[in-house]
Parts: sequence; structure tokens; C-alpha cells
Amino acid sequence: MKEKQTKNNGKTFNEYNEQETAGFNSDENVSGTSYLNDEVIEENAIEKLTDELQAQKDKYLRLVAEFDNFKKRNAKERIELIQTAGRDVIYSLLDVLDDCDRAEKQIQNSNDIMQVKEGVQLVFNKLRAVLHSKGLKQMDSVHTDFDVEKHEAITGIPAPTDELKGKVLDEIQKGYYLNDKIIRFAKVVVGK
Repeated sequence: MKEKQTKNNGKTFNEYNEQETAGFNSDENVSGTSYLNDEVIEENAIEKLTDELQAQKDKYLRLVAEFDNFKKRNAKERIELIQTAGRDVIYSLLDVLDDCDRAEKQIQNSNDIMQVKEGVQLVFNKLRAVLHSKGLKQMDSVHTDFDVEKHEAITGIPAPTDELKGKVLDEIQKGYYLNDKIIRFAKVVVGK
């Protein structure tokens, strides 16, 4: 094979081609061509990172909107709960109120005091039963040790015996638990 002569500074085509393509390799697995793809890789990486950033921004905005909706829904449910919290108790007390109305009519029409007492006592017992079923429990304080966590001392009086010193002698106002939590302290008289 004869090399063709061209007018490229007196060099043959093969010599010229070798000189111009020095450092270039057509095999992409060889490191000589890695710099050819650098710009494309950088553009692809920038596009990829931009897409990821946009996806994260969208995800963040959706999360913020979802949390805002959660707060609004929670506030609305809380307001509804506060407004209707006593509904169940009030509804169960309506029967007692009806009994009170009937007892009032009976008191006005009856002259038998024992019959009126029994009727009123039935209404009181029903009221206590309804409140007990809703979790209300009366605190037993008389003749127990004075406890600042449960009792509020109104006054102290001399104890009749040494055994009653520091104990509750009388109860001015009853204390109550609601589902085992104190909702009202007992107002008591303590022996000194």
C-alpha cells in the first residue's frame, strides 16, 4: 500500500491523521476519551440535581400543606369536642330532671310527707347513680388521716382523743374523683 500524498504541509494523510488525533482513542472504555464526555456528564448531573431539588421542594410544600390541613382539622375537632364534651352527661341527666319535675308536681299535690320524702330520695339516688356511671366517685374523708393532696383544711379544732389528732373530724364539703382523678378537694375540719 502506498500512502497518498496530500498538500498538508507535505505530510501523508496517515501522518496527518495520527498527529491530529493524538491522545484521542475511539474505544470509549479506554481513558483517553473520558474528557470527551465531561461536558455531557456535567450537564446531565446538573439536570439530575435540579430535578431532585425540585422534587424535594414539591415534597416539602406538600408536607407543609398537609401539616397545615392537619392543624386546622385538629383545631376544628377540638372545638367540636369542647362544645359537645358534656353532651353525654347532660343527656343522661335529663331523666333525673324529668323525675325532679314529677317530684315537684307531687310535692304540690300531696299532703303525705313520708311519700314526698321517699320520692325525693329516689330522685337523689338516681342522680347519684347516673353520675357514678359517668365516673364520678365520692371521696371518703371523715376519720382518715389529713392528706394535703386530697383535703383542704378549713379549720382545726382540739381533738377529743389523742387518736384523732391529725385526722379529719368533719367534712364541710365533699371531695370527688372523676375517673380516679381529683376534681374537687374535700373541705374538712382537722383535729389538733
